[in-house]
Amino acid sequence: WLGVGLYNGQGTQPVSAFLQHFTWEEIRSHNGRGQSQEQWLVIDRKVYDVSKFSKHHPGGSRVISHYAGQDATDAFVAFHNDKTLVKKYLKSLLIGELAPDQPSFESNKKKSLLEDFRELRCTIEKMGLLRPNYVFFFLIFLHFVVLDAASWLTVWYFGISFVPFLAGMIQMGWFQHDLGHCSVFRKPKWNRLLQIVVINVLKGLPASWWNHLHNQHHAKPNCFRKDPDLNMHPLLFSLGKPLSVEVIRCSLWVLLAVGAVWHLNPSGPV
Repeated sequence: WLGVGLYNGQGTQPVSAFLQHFTWEEIRSHNGRGQSQEQWLVIDRKVYDVSKFSKHHPGGSRVISHYAGQDATDAFVAFHNDKTLVKKYLKSLLIGELAPDQPSFESNKKKSLLEDFRELRCTIEKMGLLRPNYVFFFLIFLHFVVLDAASWLTVWYFGISFVPFLAGMIQMGWFQHDLGHCSVFRKPKWNRLLQIVVINVLKGLPASWWNHLHNQHHAKPNCFRKDPDLNMHPLLFSLGKPLSVEVIRCSLWVLLAVGAVWHLNPSGPV
């Protein structure tokens, strides 16, 4: 997240007397699960109902649903470079704000850690470390175009060869990763357009598929059942003892279930 944006750390907006006030207990109850299928989330102390909007969210419904019943301030800033445009859509979703006696984030979040992280974000922004270097990205683009051309020339002259093509694929993967995060150009549409050229045309993969999965990874990194990378290779990517124990326990239950099915019907498919 550090590389794509976080909350600016300049404090919260003033409390308005015209908006309905909510407590964190009320917000947590609207997490899209249980009796209430409604999805509420908090951005900069404002409460938004995204129940219907989540299906039309450009970044995918799961990314926004993962924050239902939670504070999504940092994630909102991280994923949206053009905040002026996005805030126009938020106006129709606004239903209230946190009550004045409520903290700005959930009780299970450590205040000192959040403040340190946001301060670090502001520092690296002031240092210009997040500003893209267009010459660098142009050379990267030229680099993998040459590699891609070399792979086709190798196939044409020497026959089938996987090595040059694989080298070009790896380079393209990193570049389209930066484009997918809208980290190359200021306007998201130019990032999306060039990403389609790189991943769709040159790599033969759908950009929407990659964005849908990778956005979830950055929205909920290392969260079991929410992070696609963790779900794909849980034993390889899980970090921390509690999470590793949970992953192993669930994996054992799956193995036991598969074994039970096979035991009942050894000749049938598992």
